[in-house]
Amino acid sequence: LLLSILGAPGLADPGPLEDVVIDRYYIPKICLREAQMGDFIRYHYNGTFKDGKKFDSSYDRGATVAGVVGVGRLITGMDRGLQGMCVNERRHLIVPPHLGYGSIGVAGLIPPDATLYFDVIMLDIWNKDDKLQITTLSKPEPCRRTVQSSDFVRYHYNGSLLDGTPFDSSYSKGSTYDTYVGSGWLIKGMDQGLLGMCAGEKRSIIIPPFLAYGEKGYGTVIPPQASLVFSVLLVDFHNPKDSISLEQLEVPEPCERRAASGDFVRYHYNGSLLDGTLFDSSYSRNHTYDTYIGKGYIIPGMDQGLQGVCVGERRRVVIPPHLAYGENGAGDKIPGSAVLIFDVHVIDFHNPSDPVEIQTVYRPEGCNLTTRDRDFIRYHYNCSLLDGTRLFSSHDYEKPQEVTLGTNKVIEGLNSGLLNMCVGERRVLIIPPHLGHGESGARGVPGSAVLRFEVELMSMEEGVPEGYLFIWHGEPPESLYEHMDLNKDGEIPADEFSSFIRSQVAEGKGRLLPSSDPEKVIADMFRNQDRNQDGKITPEELKLKSDEEQEKIHEEL
Repeated sequence: LLLSILGAPGLADPGPLEDVVIDRYYIPKICLREAQMGDFIRYHYNGTFKDGKKFDSSYDRGATVAGVVGVGRLITGMDRGLQGMCVNERRHLIVPPHLGYGSIGVAGLIPPDATLYFDVIMLDIWNKDDKLQITTLSKPEPCRRTVQSSDFVRYHYNGSLLDGTPFDSSYSKGSTYDTYVGSGWLIKGMDQGLLGMCAGEKRSIIIPPFLAYGEKGYGTVIPPQASLVFSVLLVDFHNPKDSISLEQLEVPEPCERRAASGDFVRYHYNGSLLDGTLFDSSYSRNHTYDTYIGKGYIIPGMDQGLQGVCVGERRRVVIPPHLAYGENGAGDKIPGSAVLIFDVHVIDFHNPSDPVEIQTVYRPEGCNLTTRDRDFIRYHYNCSLLDGTRLFSSHDYEKPQEVTLGTNKVIEGLNSGLLNMCVGERRVLIIPPHLGHGESGARGVPGSAVLRFEVELMSMEEGVPEGYLFIWHGEPPESLYEHMDLNKDGEIPADEFSSFIRSQVAEGKGRLLPSSDPEKVIADMFRNQDRNQDGKITPEELKLKSDEEQEKIHEEL
């Protein structure tokens, strides 16, 4: 086969021709394939005579020409002139009469012995023996899972013909293409081309027509017998049979307790799609997400994913859409059928039935006297959250904390944890929120927070029963009023009252309500007895507690 390659001047008048004259006036820089005998090809052309008069054009018909080259289905000159062409190559062909329509011509269209001039652009080349051509453009590492038949995939794509003409793009629609693989919902070539992909992988997939839309094409955008080129980015995929996937990133040691259904969990999280797009974060709100698990308050996948966590654990939870937001997605940040990744940090958890947890760090030997409600105690403490965040400490002040137990002056859990302690004893108290500051929290304390107290009892004073300011250790003196009226003037002013009570305490005959300010306690006692508030107590006003309540258990002024 003689293929003459001529420049433009050579087209002027070559004289009598023995073979087709070929001018490759445009050759693409990249030529992956040349048309060979037996290949299927698609091309456009304009056909003219020597004087430039057009006798035929595929452009005028609005359709490319498709056929097999080199097997006699075209005029001989065209059959020879198209061989060796690359996609997007342009050629001028001069076909002498004996390689065209000869001495007969085509009635009404091509006269006998006509030399034909063709301007051709090659658009597509394929062969019935072709296979899918897959080129991996980028692939994330590690790739722990690849697409299998029956998986549901979400991917972006740009679709073009082999000559580069675009025909469709998911990007222009602003959403991924979502479908099952291997279920016949895609053209065969795409069904095969997506297999084995990793989430985040990019591929170029070249699909021959018989694995695409074949002889019919598709609408006005994909011609018959067109090879298709897809540039694909796999966003995510899952299988309807998938359960959640867990990865423990950090597990503190020891882990003495794990969360179970019915527990209330406080955790931070970053939520992202499988391609890394962040859709939500508790850190951005500077507030944990607080909820019960196992009760349906959160998406099923997270309900499952938080089971068995430890306080302080960091865990990655991968949730398929049927255990998340399903086909509809959520808002404008979570697409339909999206796989979700949650990176979770568990701050604390508790159960509404939890008591105060008491860990004795040190208890002195020979400890016989322990704290009870109504006792006045002094203690040091450090208070923190379970993640170690420091909240408060008595060591920041000049002296220990003081409190009368059982008087609702401290949170219930701390009061319980300070009972039955010896002086010098040290404890760690874990206090659930329902025995702490509850759902609302307090200044510096988050809502529903579990608190950790390190406490040391420094001193204690035995208390008095509720409602009493002073109790006798034995029987009160007979003729109490006469004993109290120190100057025997028939009335008891505040200073006489105070002197008498202090003497009884000093002699061990009675004790005051423990307080850091005993004079205030005595002043309160005086006001209770000075019933007409005239600044003195008369015999009629002075009464024992037992006289008022008709109880003999304790006697008090």
